[in-house]
Amino acid sequence: MKILLLTIGNTDKKYMKEGIDDYVKRLSFYLPFETRVIPDLKNRNNLSVELQKEKEGQLILNLIIPGDFMILLDERGSEFSSLEFSKWIEKKMISGIRQLVFVIGGPYGFSKMVYQRADFKISLSQLTFSHQMVRLVFVEQIYRAMTIIKNEPYHHE
Repeated sequence: MKILLLTIGNTDKKYMKEGIDDYVKRLSFYLPFETRVIPDLKNRNNLSVELQKEKEGQLILNLIIPGDFMILLDERGSEFSSLEFSKWIEKKMISGIRQLVFVIGGPYGFSKMVYQRADFKISLSQLTFSHQMVRLVFVEQIYRAMTIIKNEPYHHE
């Protein structure tokens, strides 16, 4: 199984990028993992919130292929402990799904079209994080899940 992380906009903080890159590199030992950045919309300050969500949504959906299992990182999604998340990932790995696509949306969330296409929603916390922080926290949690699945000593319980 492959995991793809789609994000809107670049990470502009060097320390965040370095942290993300570190976990992405670590993940390569466990499974194919890729991040793709959808560039910020041009002139987005001149667009309404709804139009921004629609345009970003179309860019997201253009990258989803039939058979992808698409998961939105969304404040209204299901919450997991790290152990529960690792079990959820493991079930997806043995289910025959070729690609899990996790999506971190723009600052205003997702369009109705994206919500309709989504197969699942996950919330990392009831707290609100910056989009850059979410990327780092999320790739660390994917790495943590892989080490739990492989029974490696990274996670302490």
